[in-house]
Amino acid sequence: MERHGAVSKKVLVQLPLTARTSMPNFSARLALLTTTIFALISPLLLGQEPAAENSASAKLHALFEEDWQWRMDNYPTWGTALGDKRGNDRWTDMSREAIDLRQKHPHELLEKLKQIDPSQLSGQDLLSYELFEYELNNELAGEKFPAELLALDQLDGPQFRLPQTAEQMPFDTVEDYENYLARLSSYPKFLDQITALLQEGIEKRWVQPPGPLASIPKQIGGQLKADATDSPLYKPFQEFPESISEADQARLKEAGKKAIAQQVFPAMLKFKEFVEDEYLPNGADVIGAAALPNGREYYAYKARSSTTTDLTPQEIHEIGLSEVKRIRGEMEKVIRESGFQGDFDDFVKFLKSDPQFYYTEADDLMLGYRDIAKRVDAQLPKLFVTLPRLPYGVRTFPDYEAPNQTSARYYPGSIEAARAGFFMANTYALDSRPKYEMEALTLHEAVPGHHLQIARAQELTDLPRFRRHGHYTAFVEGWALYAESLGEEMDFYQTPYDKFGQLTFEMWRACRLVVDTGMHNMGWSRQQAITFFQENSGKSPLEVAVEIDRYIVWPGQALAYKIGELKIKQLRAKAEQELGDDFDIRQFHNALLDNGALPLPILERVIDRWIAQQKSS
Repeated sequence: MERHGAVSKKVLVQLPLTARTSMPNFSARLALLTTTIFALISPLLLGQEPAAENSASAKLHALFEEDWQWRMDNYPTWGTALGDKRGNDRWTDMSREAIDLRQKHPHELLEKLKQIDPSQLSGQDLLSYELFEYELNNELAGEKFPAELLALDQLDGPQFRLPQTAEQMPFDTVEDYENYLARLSSYPKFLDQITALLQEGIEKRWVQPPGPLASIPKQIGGQLKADATDSPLYKPFQEFPESISEADQARLKEAGKKAIAQQVFPAMLKFKEFVEDEYLPNGADVIGAAALPNGREYYAYKARSSTTTDLTPQEIHEIGLSEVKRIRGEMEKVIRESGFQGDFDDFVKFLKSDPQFYYTEADDLMLGYRDIAKRVDAQLPKLFVTLPRLPYGVRTFPDYEAPNQTSARYYPGSIEAARAGFFMANTYALDSRPKYEMEALTLHEAVPGHHLQIARAQELTDLPRFRRHGHYTAFVEGWALYAESLGEEMDFYQTPYDKFGQLTFEMWRACRLVVDTGMHNMGWSRQQAITFFQENSGKSPLEVAVEIDRYIVWPGQALAYKIGELKIKQLRAKAEQELGDDFDIRQFHNALLDNGALPLPILERVIDRWIAQQKSS
């Protein structure tokens, strides 16, 4: 999910059960969850057959199914991403009335869940019960913060929703095209609903800072074309399946052109003018979340949410400083071993200025990424017992999106939607995309990082769907950052430059802990954050600016990466120490992944139980 790359929010932002939220009495609830862990482990881990279904189990799975169907009905764009077609003609209703009505749902679910006796459950059912309760309580705890009013940002705002959703929709039948036409026609209403939320945000002072959002009018303008047939939105009408008659093709083409020109473009222009004339001038003067009403509590909640821990912003800040110091030492060691004559700053200048480290053609950059991806694929059997079946591809960001996007990110695929996952690479400003960072980026975004982990979770068909499609940022991003460190075990990072590139990315995530907490909890300015980042990371000025602006509009999200990676590395070290020669890296990796994403304390208990099981066998 790196939005540096992050996993694309176009799917995850719509998850109504957000495990990225927090709750009161976090430690107490987490303790309750972990005390049952010895009974929670999958029967497969214990080498046992699953227990026979009982009435409590049947009621639990019925509740899971009821909730899932409600979510597919109420979040149709998320359903589209997952391959559920029922709402392919609709947008998620973002009216205030619909949002308020949806907020009743977790309360109702929690009451129904309490009617099921968890003592009658075992194995994965008990774990699913506890996780479902955990997520419901998280969602309820977030109700006091009107985060829906922050519905606009430069990375995943509504200005991208239509082209992104169009990429996920099927175009196999006339009905599929009619659904798309319905979405084109109703897109103005969707933008009006978002506008109303943003206006409410202005009134309540829940607004984004204007600086990071300054590029949004240009992002919108880049999608507006004099001829609607030149728009990416018209792409589905340029090629039809043979099963659709010529008469229907002609009709659909004309209807598509008319909807884009007469409905979509005017609505986007209207939204662009609102952003320019009303929203940006009323943006927050202070960049930190602490400046929002009840903002300090909001940021602490976001920190707990993303890390799935009780760490305070100050504690996270200190961890970041410690990691920056440690990684800087490793970077200095690589410089010495390379034989380079000069200090850290000289080495960074050399890497940034020498033409040997940069492609001059976008196509060559993409070929480079695809070559790395192919070489990684061949190494995966050495590290995993079971690999996902879903393939992935490598694509470039659209031109209108690329200038304000990070270096890369991952867009999840779906077997149900017959859509591969995609590693998205940025070819804008090639002199900011060094070759020595490409291996680490590929390992993070594609395999063995995001694609492998997310696709594997989707294919755990014995788990309820809310777990197969669940997202704990600390787990998902922590795994992807850990995946970067596997490069040496897969024969990557063979030059000091590639190793320095990998350390640059690790430093990047350590700096995040410092600057995110600095800006949102300690009053740091944007320039103060940029300076700290530049002095320690070796990243290009463009990348640093884009990253800092990302942290400003997504408070707390960037804390998850390093915290998750540190926990996974700690668990591996523990398993290696306790199992000695019996440690099997392939089995360990699947033990990490084969319960889907988990909060970090629960992951630790799962691995502790796995270690005990390995010892006994």
